[in-house]
Amino acid sequence: MRVVVVLIAAVALGAILEAASQSQSPSQLPNAGRAAAPRPEPTRETPLSPEQLKAAIDRLGTVDYAARTSAARALRRAPIATVAPALVEAVSHHADGYVRFRALVLLSGMNEPRTHDVMVQALSSPNDRLRTAAYAYFEHNPDTQLVPRMLDALSTESSETVRPALTRTLASYAADPRVRDALTALVLKGQDFFRSAVIEAIGDYKGAYALPSLIQVAKLDGPLQDDAILAIGKIGDKKSVETLASLQRTAPREVQPTIATAICLLGINCSSHQSYLEKSLKFSIETDGYRDLLHGSTRGLAALAIAGNAEALSLLIEYGGPSRDPGRAAIALALGAVALRNTPLFLKVLQAQADPKPGIALLGESFDMLEEDLEEERFYVTVRRGYWAAGENAPARKIAETLIQTLDF
Repeated sequence: MRVVVVLIAAVALGAILEAASQSQSPSQLPNAGRAAAPRPEPTRETPLSPEQLKAAIDRLGTVDYAARTSAARALRRAPIATVAPALVEAVSHHADGYVRFRALVLLSGMNEPRTHDVMVQALSSPNDRLRTAAYAYFEHNPDTQLVPRMLDALSTESSETVRPALTRTLASYAADPRVRDALTALVLKGQDFFRSAVIEAIGDYKGAYALPSLIQVAKLDGPLQDDAILAIGKIGDKKSVETLASLQRTAPREVQPTIATAICLLGINCSSHQSYLEKSLKFSIETDGYRDLLHGSTRGLAALAIAGNAEALSLLIEYGGPSRDPGRAAIALALGAVALRNTPLFLKVLQAQADPKPGIALLGESFDMLEEDLEEERFYVTVRRGYWAAGENAPARKIAETLIQTLDF
């Protein structure tokens, strides 16, 4: 079975390479990224006067990027005892809805006891951004008493930004049989956009309870086939290899990288399948007209990295550093997903790079494209804690300092 699986993948890529053998490789231009000269963090905390505190919160909603970023930096570094109450007040009463949202995101990264209650209140906010951030918060800060409320929200929450956060958070509560039943049903019904988010979340949380439904979706050609195949791999049941091997013989070209990723995630001949993903990535970067292959390859390497495969992340950095769009954008988004979903691995790999700048530049571009404010705030908190925990001249501190300054947090 292992030999068959690898050979089919190799043949599929070989056919593509032969078909496009006359294509010219696009030139690759280095990307300078965000130029910023790292400077030491002066202190853990920098006090703000009441006037400065109010002004900083007000600037969270300005269209001026530099002013908005500077305000957030100042608030992150202010003593929690003074800034947290002001942020709580801003979430509830500030006139600007975007300021309320940004205040909630900043509050999520602080060790403030009232944050839980503020997030619960935000679940009822008419502001979509606030509800999205609140659901995301409870993915990482579980409160099982909220399960009935979240299940009820499935029948009313239709926002394209909020509902994916709701279903992802519910996937993290799958120890509850009510949640398992609800999510399993949503794999097979509803709008494709929302079903895709459900399938991804079930895979990320290894929801074996939904495996039969995922296999049903994986066997159907269509926009959800990729999602279901990848989720099957993430769940990790090796009995699924028969389904995946069958699909590999019949699935279209653009699905092959996802199948290879899923089989690798099952722990079967992973080195060969990772090599296939690398070849697919290289080919799709150098050859115009293969964006589906590019998407599948970058997404696959990201999934392997999120699962703990450091070499897969190194490949994204290696090929992404000198790349240009459209390949560069796809690689940057994949790398950003790894940074947010497996921050310790990302920092470890970045620290091992002879030159970390290409990886940091890609991350900056990714954060510019992503709309994952609360997840990015969690990343920032992790990096700043790592900075202060490391020795003064330790490599970990140097990487953290560069990230802090380059990404403007």
